[in-house]
Formats: sequence, C-alpha cells, structure tokens
Amino acid sequence: MSIHLHWYLPTNGDSREIVGAGDDSHLAVGPTASGMRPPTIDYLGEIARTAERLGFEAVLTPTGTRWEDAWITTAALSQTTTRLKFLVAFRPGFISPTLAAHQAATFQRISGGRLLLNIVAGGDPVEQARYGDHLDHDARYRRTGEFLEVVRGVSTAPAGSAYDFDGEYYRITGARIDFGDWDPPQIFFGGASEAAEDVAAQHVDTYLAWGETPTQIAERLERMRTKAAAHGRTLRFGIRLHVISRDTSADAWTQAERLLSTISPERIASAQQVLARTESVGQQRMTALHDGGTSNLEISPNLWAGYGLVRGGAGTALVGSHTEVADRISEYHALGIDHFILSGQPHIEEAYWFAEGAGAILRDRGLL
Repeated sequence: MSIHLHWYLPTNGDSREIVGAGDDSHLAVGPTASGMRPPTIDYLGEIARTAERLGFEAVLTPTGTRWEDAWITTAALSQTTTRLKFLVAFRPGFISPTLAAHQAATFQRISGGRLLLNIVAGGDPVEQARYGDHLDHDARYRRTGEFLEVVRGVSTAPAGSAYDFDGEYYRITGARIDFGDWDPPQIFFGGASEAAEDVAAQHVDTYLAWGETPTQIAERLERMRTKAAAHGRTLRFGIRLHVISRDTSADAWTQAERLLSTISPERIASAQQVLARTESVGQQRMTALHDGGTSNLEISPNLWAGYGLVRGGAGTALVGSHTEVADRISEYHALGIDHFILSGQPHIEEAYWFAEGAGAILRDRGLL
C-alpha cells in the first residue's frame, strides 16, 4: 500500500524555534522581533498552498485553547486551496455528535469532500476543565466511543430512515444527516491506553501513534491488529513525527543542536512540570523517551527526542540526510504505517527541505 504524506498547520504561530508560538501570537499582525510568525489566515494559507504544491495529501490542525479553532480555520483555508485535504483535530463530548456530523457534512460540501477527522479525547485535566469537562480518563474514552458510534450512525442512516441511540452519555432520537454527493470523512484517532485502544479497535479507520522506536511501534501495531480483528475489523495506521531532512547527516544534526540550544534548562523544567500532570498514557510514553534530560536524545537511529523536552504531543523527529530520513520512513512503512503526518519549523521552509529531499527519494522508490 502506498505511503500518504501529510503536513501540519501551526495554528498558534510559527517560528524557527523548537516551540513555534507564544501565548499572544494570535494578536500579532506580522513577524515579531523574535521571528514569531502569527497564525493569520494569510500565513496559514501560504503553508497550506505550499503543502498542496509539494504534493502533501493533507494538513493536520491541532485542537485546544492555545490554538485557533480548527473547524473555522480549515473551512476558510479550504477556499484558498483546490486539492489539499484537512485533517481536523476535534474534541468529542463538547458538542452533540449529531451537530458534529452536520458540521462534517457541510464541510464536505463546501470543500468538495476534503475533510478528514482526527478525534482527540484529551489528556490534560487542566485544559479539559477550561472547557467544563470533568470526566476522568476512562470515562472520556467511553464517551468517545459513544460519540463515534453516533457520528457513524447518523451519517450512514439509509435514505428515508432515522437514527436512534440510547447510551450512557448520549440519547439521540430520529437523527439523520445527508452528506449529499460526499462520503462521511475518514476518522483518525490515537491513544496508548487500553481504553483508547479499545475505542480505536471498534470505531476508527486509521489508528495514529506518536513517533516511538520501530520496535515499540511494531508491538503496538500487532496488538491493535489483534484487537480490531476481535471486532471483525481491520485498521490502517499512521504516525506523527517532526522531521529535519538535509543534504547531509551532519547538516541535519547541526540543525537539531541549534534547536536544542534555543531552550534553557529552566524552560525544559517548566515544560516537564506541566506535562507531568497529564493523564495521557501516550504523553507519558513520550516523556519516558528522554526523562527530561538532554543526553542520549537519539533514541533509535535518526530518531531524536529533543522536541519532547518542551512540547506536548509528538515529541520526536526524524533527523538525518534525505536518504536516511527516507530509509526510516520506509522502515516504519514496512511495519504497516501508511500515513505519515510530518512537521518542521518553520513549516514553509521545512516542507521544501523534506519534499525536495526525502520525499523525492520516496517517490523515486515508488512508495508514493
């Protein structure tokens, strides 16, 4: 099966540092003195059109109070692009699943069928509380399972019929959403806990992992195949990684060291304190790759854990020559990974570095 390459939309701003944005980035108009690029529609549109021009299939948008709203931002950007799909990160439970399906149907119509959904159950209890959500970890995943069941149900109800659901969190009566000429969007979802894996096995199309070592990824994929098979289903798999691809390995590692040099020990300690409060098993696994230290960050050939020192979520990057990066992607693909969601700072420049380097090699190998 072919590799699907996706890029990332930094909807809280972009920069040349390992952390792309500041808390007030949305208030700025142009690049700041520190090199911060605010997430205006004009700038995000440049990234989206660059990704489209370079052959990326979709762009991922994050979700949370630190980012611009993913639905609204991508709906606007869909009008400035023609082929690019939008992998919209979405928090279940904050709105009705019927309304979410309605929004998805509208997005499909106005974009010409270019919506993908990335379901994020949430892992930071402080941020969840900002939204008024006080469910514990396992309850959030039970709710997510019901949410996805309803979204599927109302989106695929036969013509002339309606959908009913009576569960722990949702009671739906007589619902149906017409997608017209477009199919409901494919659903992407990640989570490393047993509760998350159970939801993925039953309800999603593509199961996502953050960038762990090939050995760790192989173990998870095998477990997920077994779980999905128990429900009579098969899954596709994706991985979320940063990338630093250069003409030579030395150049790539020099860039990684430059990024590392911009963050102080105090900043690392502060970030790790925030990340320690997470209920996300995936985040805990990312932290365990480096344990807050800056030594031995190359945890597997060309896999660097430096991002996770100060960033939540995906904390690793593929670092190396274009051939080395292409080799590592090929290695993950051989394990069963089809979707690669990549990013790099700044997101326009790094998109070119990757696409004209490792991406071109993958295309020459017939993998794209």
